[in-house]
Amino acid sequence: MNRPTTSGGRTTVRQEARAAMEPRGLVDLRGEAGAPFTVHYPPDAVVVVSGLPGSGKSTLLRRWSAQAGAAATVDPRAVHEACEAVMPAALPYAVYRPWARLEHVRLLRASVRRGGPLLVHDCGSRAWMRRWLSRAAARQGRELHLVLLDVGAATALAGQRERGRWAPSRTFAKHRRGLDRLLAELTRHARGAVPNPTPEAASVLLLDRTSRGRAAVRFGR
Repeated sequence: MNRPTTSGGRTTVRQEARAAMEPRGLVDLRGEAGAPFTVHYPPDAVVVVSGLPGSGKSTLLRRWSAQAGAAATVDPRAVHEACEAVMPAALPYAVYRPWARLEHVRLLRASVRRGGPLLVHDCGSRAWMRRWLSRAAARQGRELHLVLLDVGAATALAGQRERGRWAPSRTFAKHRRGLDRLLAELTRHARGAVPNPTPEAASVLLLDRTSRGRAAVRFGR
């Protein structure tokens, strides 16, 4: 098993070592073409897949969930649809959004406590959510890992158009600001200019349109 090496605050992986990797620290695979590769996580890792609405989080999660059959997946969209199914059709989602979010947090807590590999769909712009998940995982002796899809706003909007489901413009703009800020902080950290903005995560894997389609996952040795 090839492991990343760290240089100047940034973790990199030799090109010939990409067939299999165990990410630690910051691993930036944006802008790199090549053969498919497999990301290996600990058997009970909590892996959060983040990115703008339409960036391909759900597609990646579905593929990884199929590859790691034992992994549970928590997607707020599923909670949204479950709450919507028991509400009057005329009732706007904004009215029961707090309840849906509370149910999502309860499901996350239960899934972390249950043990085993866990894949989590999250926008990634909320630092408090990462910290809460990290603390919840640590209490179970588990690690939190972050996968961040950096595809750009235009690609994310095109992804929304393809799936026929749009995030409200205000929500999209809020997530974009948060993710842009996080990416900028990670870039400065890689250069050694600022402390690690994600100390709660054992690894941060940066993927773009090219590398996200080549990434497979495996939990355990």
